[in-house]
Amino acid sequence: MPRTIRTLTASEVETLVDWAAGEGWNPGIGDAAALRAADPEGFIGAFVGGEMVAGISAITYGAGFGFIGLYICRSDRRGEGHGKAVWEAGMARLGDRIIGLDGVPEQRANYQRKGFVPAYETVRFSGAVRLAGGRGVLPVTAADTAEILAYDRQCFPAPREAFLREWLQPPRIALMFAGSTGIAGYGAARRCREGFKIGPLFADGMDTALALVAALADRTAGETLHIDVPVTQVSFTAMLQAAGMAAGFTTTRMYKGGKPGNAPTKVFGITTLELG
Repeated sequence: MPRTIRTLTASEVETLVDWAAGEGWNPGIGDAAALRAADPEGFIGAFVGGEMVAGISAITYGAGFGFIGLYICRSDRRGEGHGKAVWEAGMARLGDRIIGLDGVPEQRANYQRKGFVPAYETVRFSGAVRLAGGRGVLPVTAADTAEILAYDRQCFPAPREAFLREWLQPPRIALMFAGSTGIAGYGAARRCREGFKIGPLFADGMDTALALVAALADRTAGETLHIDVPVTQVSFTAMLQAAGMAAGFTTTRMYKGGKPGNAPTKVFGITTLELG
């Protein structure tokens, strides 16, 4: 039976996110609509006999940057070339942009063969956080949008206004740290299949990042938190462990076509494994 490759509808993106949950990736409740806001045409599926058998996200952030995620082939249709087909379609869509992805260890060598270069590893920390503080932290409001977008641009490789306008809306919890000269950091948490995930967590320094984590932990009423932290944030990860979080699985941030010029020192928690 012939295979068809096409853009996914909104409901089919929901299905792809459900597949991610089945893979143990613990996506957020309501993630699909927010992820799709980043680039509605950026979700691609392979279909056989009218059924989706594989999918991928290939998100364009302007003309210079793109991100690959949600790369899944249905377990009962693996080995038939469907995964390769959506990969090729996604990469073709992103063209000659700098392309990022977060690869699991068992796929790292495969991505390197495809031209992706490791930049840094991330570790997922999980647990019920015991942190005092949170002073100076305020809820993000519509009036703060311009400042948040400007701050985010220092930390993320490309502008992503449409995505953030959706991502920072309730029921997600979005907080910022108000420094003496403006925003010194911000973070968001969303309910997932299990617990809450923090992401992004961007800050000028570790103390600000910890204040945001403490405030997010307070607002999630002591539930389990998860955060994907670059291993370069050594002191921060030590503080998370001291606060009750434990290290879990790792991924590697990899880029093809060059390395973006954002400020990695301000990244204490990546936004999502699906969109960067």
